[in-house]
Amino acid sequence: MKRKQVFIRHTGPIRGAAGLSSLLSIVCMAVMLALTLQGTAIAGIKIIPVTTANFTPGSNMTAVDDANHLQFVIDAATPTDDRPRVIVTSDGEIDDECSMIRFMLYANQWDIEGIVTSSSQYHWQGHSWAGDDWIEPYLDAYAQVYPNLVKHDPAYPTPAYLRERTALGNVKAEGEMEEVTVGSQLITKALLDNSDDRPIWLQAWGGMNTISRALKTIEDEHPEKMAEVARKLRFFFIWEQDATYQEYIRPHWGKYNIPTIVSDQFEAIAYRWKQIQPEEMQVYFNAAWMKKNILENHGPLCSLYEAHKKTSERNNHQYYAGDFRSEGDSPAFLHTIVTGLRNMESPDWGGWGGRYVRVRENTWLDPVPVEGYTYPDGRWYTRNAWGRQGTRQGKTSSTSPEYRKYFKPMWRWSPALQNDFAARADWCVKPYDQANHPPVVVLNHAVNLKAKPGETVKLSAQGTSDPDGDKLNYRWWQYAEADTYQGTVEIRDAGKQDASFTVSGDAGKGKTIHIICEVTDAGTPQLTRYQRVVVKIE
Repeated sequence: MKRKQVFIRHTGPIRGAAGLSSLLSIVCMAVMLALTLQGTAIAGIKIIPVTTANFTPGSNMTAVDDANHLQFVIDAATPTDDRPRVIVTSDGEIDDECSMIRFMLYANQWDIEGIVTSSSQYHWQGHSWAGDDWIEPYLDAYAQVYPNLVKHDPAYPTPAYLRERTALGNVKAEGEMEEVTVGSQLITKALLDNSDDRPIWLQAWGGMNTISRALKTIEDEHPEKMAEVARKLRFFFIWEQDATYQEYIRPHWGKYNIPTIVSDQFEAIAYRWKQIQPEEMQVYFNAAWMKKNILENHGPLCSLYEAHKKTSERNNHQYYAGDFRSEGDSPAFLHTIVTGLRNMESPDWGGWGGRYVRVRENTWLDPVPVEGYTYPDGRWYTRNAWGRQGTRQGKTSSTSPEYRKYFKPMWRWSPALQNDFAARADWCVKPYDQANHPPVVVLNHAVNLKAKPGETVKLSAQGTSDPDGDKLNYRWWQYAEADTYQGTVEIRDAGKQDASFTVSGDAGKGKTIHIICEVTDAGTPQLTRYQRVVVKIE
């Protein structure tokens, strides 16, 4: 069962215990009726009265104006939730810690099933280890900013909810998956929950060993449920940071053809970003931008962000105090933020977490822009991933067109990505009316269209709005890399709310053209959302 919060505020005086009891009964009946009318089956309900006398920052409560008013936070167990389900596994590396801050600021976007510490080829107990409790300061800081975050979206999970789903997994050695741990059990429980058939994105920011242990438990104890579990599974790995995917998951679960993304493009926002991000994008990662938008005056969570502390050099590039350090693991969850790009429908469509191509079975890797390139049969990781090899050779986006193109599926989104991060940082400290919120992009037609060669396709974003009333700027563009049609389309009125294009006569039957409606508001920082139109040629 999934959780739904309902916020109700009583604005009249409460007269004694009898008055409170009566009000609680009315509230309970009203909520049950409202949820039932929405088609929500209620498995359980918890009502928490909140007054200024009992308000606890970071608890499952929201503050009120004065003691004569009463506000309730109602947690109802429901069987449906339209947000993506996610489980994070992390080795606690310093860039994982930076990614965790961004992850927490987007926690309203997902149904978070677990946050599990795991090992990797780089980190385990006794070897460059951040500690079993590395995440505690971040959970504490999230609790402090939570009362302000829910002013912007009540879907943010409570600090207690996140703590209940945070656990220690397999951490004793690289690739260790023999021990059944609290973290592996948490994953197993989520995967075996047959009350929810939504896909669940298992993310490996480090090694896959705790995920592997969870899957082995299912294989050992519930072999009859393997196919059912596999249907729900989606993998997103930041490299293969141990051998357990190749040695256990592929041999034992490969027959189920589980969608698996393994990313090397993450390096665009990792330690060597100055080598990879084009110069015009680097302003969004330099010290001045980071201090203004994230590091300073944005509350206790953002103050923990591990930017560069002093001037240092990496691969002949200077990094200065305050510069962005690394968030190599963020693409794993950026892929699951619903922005309108629809990238979760297929990895080769592309989105904030990069773009990937099918290499074998249902495994998707980074598109290498070299004709005739042969992908390795086994692991895709630091020793053989194409982008990593280019970085070691000293390639940069300014010196190598192929290197620049390889990482473009990530860096093309840098302005939108970083501005969105800055807005979330503002949500930690600012009231709703002083912060910016993303536009809501709506199409005045279906997202999937059909057209014949020579036919004019009309595009419309009528109905698009901005929650803050900001002016909106429109940009329609062809996402050519995602097309199966190899030509270029000319979009008329590409900067207006309504646009059009004519399908070329050489567009073959069954080919697809991807058109992005990109809408950016005029707020501060400027925020962008999208809709993707896929036109199939008849």
